Order: sequence, then C-alpha cells, then structure tokens
Amino acid sequence: MKDFKKAYIAGGCFWGMEDLFRSRPGIEDTEVGYQGGINENPTYQNHPGHAESIELTYNPNETSFKEILDFFFRIHNPTTVDQQGNDRGSSYRSAIFYQNEEEKSIAIDMISLVNASGKWNGDVVTTLELFSTFWKAEESHQDYLVKQPNGYTCHFLRFEESFISE
Repeated sequence: MKDFKKAYIAGGCFWGMEDLFRSRPGIEDTEVGYQGGINENPTYQNHPGHAESIELTYNPNETSFKEILDFFFRIHNPTTVDQQGNDRGSSYRSAIFYQNEEEKSIAIDMISLVNASGKWNGDVVTTLELFSTFWKAEESHQDYLVKQPNGYTCHFLRFEESFISE
C-alpha cells in the first residue's frame, strides 16, 4: 500500500477546483465536500459557515504540499474575500485547512511568496484554518465537470509560472 497523504483546500466553487487538480501529477484522488462550518452532515442546501472544499489524496513521492498550494494560488483569485467569479458568500472563501504545524508553516511561506510576486492586484486573504471534519458532498457534485462538461466554473490557470523558485 502506498503512503499517500491528504490535503484540504477551498477556493470557491468546488467543481472547478476539483476538475483542475484531478489531472495534476501526484494527485491520486479528489473528493469535493464541505469544511469549516457549524453543522454536522452539511448538504449543498444547508452548509452554514462551511467552505466548498476539496480533499486531495496525493503521492508525496510525486508532488508536495507546497506544490499543491502553488497550483492552488494559480487557479483561483486568493485576494477576494468570500468570492470567486460570480459566487459570493463564505462558502466560496479561499482557505487552507492545515492538519499540522508543518502544513501551516508551508502555507504561511506560500502566502508570503504569492504576495511578494506582485502577480495579484492585492494581498492574499486566504484563511488558514485548523483542519476540521471534511464532509463529503452529495454524489451529484463529485466529478461534476466530467458529468457536465459545459458546466459552470470560474477556475482556470491564471499563471503558467510557479510562485516557487528552485
């Protein structure tokens, strides 16, 4: 059995985030769901305070948490509070749900890199939130853009160049 890890992020509507991450090197699986809110067993119609988030299962021998965050900051606008595209509200906030102090430190460093790059018109407002239960979304939301190829998304690769300089 492989020693896979999981990462949890939110950057607006979970459909587009999942679709772009699905084909990334080292990403073994994606799930969309709800995280960081006040109710248990949230649903699409009832998820107060929860962000639409994604759970990424990844192979750390092929990609790193830092590389995941680098891509994350290139496919959504991390400078808008509670908004991505036409979607507004705390469900669409930019958030990193860190599981330990190492992930938190990497996230802080990445935010500094993104801010220092000057690529975005404004500072990153992505919240760093301690991991909380990831509630898997309804099956109709899983792989949504595979099922609905012309479905709505506001996510796309905004910057080809990595924020990470090696």
